[in-house]
Amino acid sequence: MDRRDAIKTLSLGTLAASFAMTGCEQAPEEAAKQHKFWKHVTEEDLEKWETQFFTDHEFETVRQLANMVIPADERSGNAEDAGVPEFIDFMMLDRPENQTPIRGGLSWLDVQCQKRFNKKFIDCTEQEKTEMLDEIAYPDVARPEMQPGVTFFNRFRDLVASGFWSSKIGIEDIGYMGNQPYDWQGCSHEALEHIGLADKKRSTA
Repeated sequence: MDRRDAIKTLSLGTLAASFAMTGCEQAPEEAAKQHKFWKHVTEEDLEKWETQFFTDHEFETVRQLANMVIPADERSGNAEDAGVPEFIDFMMLDRPENQTPIRGGLSWLDVQCQKRFNKKFIDCTEQEKTEMLDEIAYPDVARPEMQPGVTFFNRFRDLVASGFWSSKIGIEDIGYMGNQPYDWQGCSHEALEHIGLADKKRSTA
C-alpha cells in the first residue's frame, strides 16, 4: 500500500466513524462545513483564489506540503488539483481553533529547514523536503525534539485528507457513485445453510 492509499484508508475510516457516532439523520459539523466549501466554490473561484487567512509565503508552503501528502497518481491529480490548499485556507476562518496550530507549525517547519539547510521549506530541494518530513510524519519513531512538528503534521495531514476526499476529484478517486438501487438476489445457499433453512428453501422452490 503506497502513502496515498494509506492516507485514504485512514481518512475514510475516520469519516465513517464520525458518521456512525452522529447517526444517519445529521452529518457531522465538520462534514457539513466541508460540503459548504465545495458546494459554493467553483473551479473558476479556485483559479482566482486570493488567500483569506494565510500570507503568500504560508500559502505556498501549504500548497507544496499538501502536494507531498497527496501527490498525483494514475487515478487522479494531487491535492492542489483538487483545491485542497484553498480548502485549508477557508477552514482556517471557519475553524479558528486551527489558526494558531497551523500557522505555528508552518513557522516551525521553516525554522527547522533554516537550521538544517539554511533556507526555508519552499526553497528546499525535493530530497531535503522529504528528509524533513520523514522526521515528523511517523509519530512512533519521531525524536522527542520533533514532537511539535509531529503534532502540527498530524493536524495538517488530517486537513489535507479531509479536503481531498470530500472534493470532486477525491470522490471520483474513491469511486463513489452515490446511492444506487441494490439488486437483491436472496440469501446465498451458504447463508441459508448456516441458519438451518437451506432445505426449506428447496422444498418451497
